[in-house]
Amino acid sequence: MSNYSQAAWKAQQDRNDQLIADSKYMRPSVTSQVLPLQINMGSTDALDDKQIATLQALEIEAARISISSLASLATIGELDHLGGGLDLIPSLMLTLAATDYEKVQFTIENAHASIGYYASLAALGFVDRDSVVHQFRRGLDIPGHVSWVPGGTQLNGGRLGVMIPVAAGQGRGMRARNPESWVVCHCGDAGWISGQALNGFNAADIGNLPLTLVMQRNGIQLSDSNKNVMDKDPRPIVEAMGVEIIETKSLFDTAEMFQAYKQAHSRAMEGRPTMIYPTGYSSADGDKVDFNWLAARFGIGAEVETITGKNGVSMDQEIWVPGAMMSYRDIGPMLECLLLVNNLPGGVGHHDGHMKGRDEAEVLANPMLTRNDAQQAAFDEISSATKAVVTTNARPAVGSKNLTLTAEQLGEVNLPDAGKKTSARAGSEAGYLAVAKAHPDDVFVVSCDLNPSTKLGKACANIPAQNQIELSIQEQVALLVANGLAMSSDKPQVNVVSTFSAFFEGIAREGLELWRYQRNLNGVNEGLNVIMHMSHVGACTGRDHFSGWSLDWVTLAIGYLPYVDRFYAPADARGAFVAVRDACARYGAHIVAIPRDSLLVLSDENGDALFNADSEWKAVTPLRKNDGAKIAILALGATAGIAQDAAKQLGGTADVYVVNGLPLPDDFLDGIFAQYDGVVTVEDGIIGTRCIGIRGFASLVLSAASNTGTKTEHIGIVDPRIAPSEGHAEVWEHFGLTTGALVAAVQSLKRNG
Repeated sequence: MSNYSQAAWKAQQDRNDQLIADSKYMRPSVTSQVLPLQINMGSTDALDDKQIATLQALEIEAARISISSLASLATIGELDHLGGGLDLIPSLMLTLAATDYEKVQFTIENAHASIGYYASLAALGFVDRDSVVHQFRRGLDIPGHVSWVPGGTQLNGGRLGVMIPVAAGQGRGMRARNPESWVVCHCGDAGWISGQALNGFNAADIGNLPLTLVMQRNGIQLSDSNKNVMDKDPRPIVEAMGVEIIETKSLFDTAEMFQAYKQAHSRAMEGRPTMIYPTGYSSADGDKVDFNWLAARFGIGAEVETITGKNGVSMDQEIWVPGAMMSYRDIGPMLECLLLVNNLPGGVGHHDGHMKGRDEAEVLANPMLTRNDAQQAAFDEISSATKAVVTTNARPAVGSKNLTLTAEQLGEVNLPDAGKKTSARAGSEAGYLAVAKAHPDDVFVVSCDLNPSTKLGKACANIPAQNQIELSIQEQVALLVANGLAMSSDKPQVNVVSTFSAFFEGIAREGLELWRYQRNLNGVNEGLNVIMHMSHVGACTGRDHFSGWSLDWVTLAIGYLPYVDRFYAPADARGAFVAVRDACARYGAHIVAIPRDSLLVLSDENGDALFNADSEWKAVTPLRKNDGAKIAILALGATAGIAQDAAKQLGGTADVYVVNGLPLPDDFLDGIFAQYDGVVTVEDGIIGTRCIGIRGFASLVLSAASNTGTKTEHIGIVDPRIAPSEGHAEVWEHFGLTTGALVAAVQSLKRNG
């Protein structure tokens, strides 16, 4: 690393540390004084008047906090990004009342509705009111999307739709531990159509999962109304995916909403997923629903007459009133949204900016933000009640102890002998099997119809059926489901995604991106505990079909290294066992990349196996060392076998190191550059060219060597556009990944040194 890069890295670490130090909530443990709001869905048949008044009073309080927060943003010229945030409040408040964080948990798919989320938590005392008002979208604590905060969801959402399969995985993990578990996932009325969401519905159905989705159906998307963007009724599609629809008129009629929750909870106890779907109000239901009805229903006659008159709309105009819109409570924008969803003049979506140029006190004084006598009395009573002490703990730090194997258990493992050729998959298979036998209740496997190829079948035969999720060809949500499994418990457990490397990019793009969000937004809450296990890496797939290839797997994995604990690239079957054993023993997110075809089982200079069952995993293992050698070969993963052969041909003029994975130890490369005049890297993946840019492991070494004077050569795939359907040796020959190429590269460095 250059002096500049090193300095920049150190400066960034200092800024990161300072950001966390200045935060209120990014702590390993946060204790909150919380209002005693709790409703047992199993034992409560209906809400009484006092419970209804309490919930409504707290909804109003959360809405007021939201308005004040958006007004604060307006003072610094920021867009407010309302994004349906106030619509989230009524149902979220009921969810919070039902959540015990043990058998009942929740998450949020429409993460842009964050102001309602933070404001609801603030109304209850989980987070500080002033922080929400004055720090929303500023700093680390209260970011612009839903994030981990005390009392909140354990994982922050990102792209619309992705949290639905996460919630499915969360439900699976919880149900495996507790038959009374229940997960509530709040979702918007746009993200349901995404591929990930549809896959999540299917996963919830085939898994008989205790999942309830609550749709915040306000009829508005970013650019226009739902009707004008994607005019599809989700109900027949969602039902076809196996999720039962529970219809309710609205999420702002508290008593009616509770009954929908009650029904959903009952179905969850039976292991059936549901979606609470607010149909809204229209004349098709019987009574005429027009602006006169709206004015009378909510006591806002003057405001309704003003906006209809301004836009030339008759008070007798029949309208559809969405079941999740009245919670806006900011009457002017709410009515303009109502005009939008009914395609009437004056309609505005109010995704952003509705508090600009407006008087905060005037907005807060409107009747929909004012508590009536019953609500005020209920609010005063719960506010003066003894607070509940709730401690929210961050998840275990990366590298914390996870599922380990005893010496006795390791002694039962049989691994292939040195010098033999066998698939590295034999080693990973033995690793997962050993862990599954030792910890059967704590191993979870998400498969995509590939266990026979990835060799997870033996492990699965030793764990309960409820610890397995078979997704068939839904690879794009596999890691998202595993994220949910990781969310379900902060206790030691292994959550494995079993798939091909060919699907790595699509899987990582969503599944690991959520961890990226988590780490970026919440530096202390480490988030996920998952193993992305992929076989068929690189061109080492033999005669298997090319659709199983991922020639760019190294570059993709390196891109996630700031967020992933370890990226394992074992060189042989015994090294694969060590990699799997180590990944299972460490809490955190890992990538394990296993070649398909038979590889030489490596030996040390005495002829003994280079790796043993109890070997400590290290990112780099010396393979051949020679007195006076001036060239070092760094062989990543499967290519170590040809590096071993090259060392023999070179007659002791080059040392060989096996790179078992990344990140490399601190100062390792500096030591290599100080000791050797030249370095050759070799990997089974795309490395590009100097003209189009160097990629993969080669890029890492080349950049590190740039200011050292050490010469480098790099062996890898430079042109992947065509390849024969052959065994891996023939394919490697075609791409120039050979012993001869390594020997030539070393000799070139010696000549030019």
